[in-house]
Amino acid sequence: MNVLIIDDDLGIRETLGTALETMGHKVETSGGRAAAEKKLRNGSFEVAFLDIRLGSENGLDLLPDLLRLSPRLAVIVITAYSSIETAVLAIQRGAFDYLAKPFKPAQIAQMLERVAKTRQLETRISDLEGQLSRPDAEVELAATSDPAMQRLLEVAKKSASSDATVLMLGESGTGKSALARQIHRWSPRAREPFVTVSCPSLSRDLLESELFGHVKGAFTGAVAATWGKVAAADRGTLFLDEIGELPLEIQPKLLRLLQEREYERVGESKIRMADVRVIAATNRNLKEAVARGAFREDLLYRLDVISLRLPPLRERPGDIRSLAQDQLQQLTRQAGRSVKGFSEAACASMERYSWPGNIRELRNVVERATILATGGEIDAVDLPSWLSDPVVKSPAIGGAYSLGEIEAEHIRQVLARSKNLQQAAAILKLDPTTLLRKRKSLNL
Repeated sequence: MNVLIIDDDLGIRETLGTALETMGHKVETSGGRAAAEKKLRNGSFEVAFLDIRLGSENGLDLLPDLLRLSPRLAVIVITAYSSIETAVLAIQRGAFDYLAKPFKPAQIAQMLERVAKTRQLETRISDLEGQLSRPDAEVELAATSDPAMQRLLEVAKKSASSDATVLMLGESGTGKSALARQIHRWSPRAREPFVTVSCPSLSRDLLESELFGHVKGAFTGAVAATWGKVAAADRGTLFLDEIGELPLEIQPKLLRLLQEREYERVGESKIRMADVRVIAATNRNLKEAVARGAFREDLLYRLDVISLRLPPLRERPGDIRSLAQDQLQQLTRQAGRSVKGFSEAACASMERYSWPGNIRELRNVVERATILATGGEIDAVDLPSWLSDPVVKSPAIGGAYSLGEIEAEHIRQVLARSKNLQQAAAILKLDPTTLLRKRKSLNL
């Protein structure tokens, strides 16, 4: 871990620093308030050892200010003048724990092990909260009767035990994010962070900072140092979603991360090491992107160690009923509804449809039907008209359809393929408010 020692005694700083470095931690030191606050503004630390007596200052008065600068900092108060009252006051002001001088290396190691376990637990809780906010993740990988999907899951499970880079291919909505998270859960890194970076979500400069972090003043608006997603994923898994959208300027830096396991923060020349397992996903044809000069060939080779192609839903029609039923069970629990299943007519309608938005579109349809259903099961009438009516086919250019019908179908398919309204609006080049109004008027 990155450790900051705050003590006005040079001897203590050097002795404690040597002990910590021997244990494998990175150490910086400061003799008082000003230096400590400056280091916290310009760097990132997991632990601080804070002496109560800092010359004329009281370390306990500094403690709340340290936590304001770094809320997740575990502050261990150290003092030669220990008392129950001081210990209680330190904990009340936000200290992680209290250590009386003189202390032995074994006590320090034990204390840092507790810090590590606490941070690990916090990460696990955060991961579980993320899963609760995405209750469909496991459903997307439900038991499948499709042979291609079964083989894919077998390969994914085998790959999880290694640190090999995995490249997941497939249309939008096929469950690439869910599979990436599942590979992480199967892996030896399961107790460490799973960190996602959405490559199309930010500009080139902001994406580079998001990935690798930056130092204070590295660019306009960089008012404080950040460590970035690579550092956040340390000892865990870094998931690069839509890697095909990664700007060319950043690709050499990602290649360096994959090859050498090292990187630099924006605005900093110090080389840092990264212990991360990388999983990438794309709905693009990266070989075509290489031919166009939009993607580096050497980066593709580095990413494509283990390749997994997730089949679109139209290629696994035998799974539609089970997937829809699993989605329904989760959605009814959330909504407090008592809808038990689907009628045969509803199942037939769903199995006839081609699902251009794949599992994401299926979930949207099931969620809508769960809300509108009036009986104990979802019938064909509860499904969208374009899906439940066997006569209605998806409008296509050149067919006997009005411009309004073609527009409505195009908007519906873009919505089905998009992760959220903002992404759909960007694809359609519409203001999100305008798209929301169109969606309501077209009953999509």
